[in-house]
Amino acid sequence: MGILNPEIACQPVVIVGAPRSGTNMLRDILTQLDDVSTWPCDEINYIWRHGNVSHISDEFVREDATPQVKKYVRGKFKTIANEHKVDVIVEKTCANSLRIDFVDEILPEAKYIFICRDGIDAVGSAKIRWTAELDIKYILEKVKFVPISDLPYYGFRYFVNRLYRIFSNNKRLAFWGPKIKGMSVILDEHSLNEVCALQWERCVNKAEKFLDVMPEGKVIKVKYEDLISDPKVEIRRLVEFVGKSVGEEELVGFISDISASSIGKGRRQLGEQEVNTLTGLIGVTLARLGYENH
Repeated sequence: MGILNPEIACQPVVIVGAPRSGTNMLRDILTQLDDVSTWPCDEINYIWRHGNVSHISDEFVREDATPQVKKYVRGKFKTIANEHKVDVIVEKTCANSLRIDFVDEILPEAKYIFICRDGIDAVGSAKIRWTAELDIKYILEKVKFVPISDLPYYGFRYFVNRLYRIFSNNKRLAFWGPKIKGMSVILDEHSLNEVCALQWERCVNKAEKFLDVMPEGKVIKVKYEDLISDPKVEIRRLVEFVGKSVGEEELVGFISDISASSIGKGRRQLGEQEVNTLTGLIGVTLARLGYENH
């Protein structure tokens, strides 16, 4: 495993999930707890990729966590813990669902929350992000956490990505979300909805592969639909898992903005024919996760 330096003096809690599966919502709820914090931006994939910046996908392996990479990432966790004076750091980067063994090599003390959502609903939401327009505020929040030595690489990739959206026939980005292996071929051979479906499937399959063999007590699973439908029970369960407690009044405040209207929304937007097409593509995984009859 090598030397774990620096000691981060906090409990890392890594939220694992495919894009548009409720990971942001869950992070935002948990970071309302006392002595719990996170980064002041959406994701920190730039930090996780430092030292492997030219890797063609986000599917790193344990060996990619070199001593230098471990020291760098652990140092960033320590910085956030010290700056916010907290004892729990919640981290949410969807690409981590593709590389749990890599993450666990860096953070062997981490706990994991795996949140899963109906893949068809996730597709309906993800395709919107693939075609989204420029969001300057979002970019500026994230660029603060790009390692200086990696700025030229990401600057060029961002320029290419935006240029592609301007001139492509379908007005989508060249890439978005976790970069799965073979993404360039998938983009050439499949519709955007199918790309989103295969991206979702790869994320949940890779995550389950490694999380299912974790020691007892390190992983807790939750379905997005259960979290939305019965938030009091599910949030209390997750709060206890991260080692905290929550009062009834505080809990009510946490769930005040939660709405069940998103359940089935993606399926309704896509329509029956497209849902059937996507089910033919990722139906085995949907069935395994209990979504075959949604």
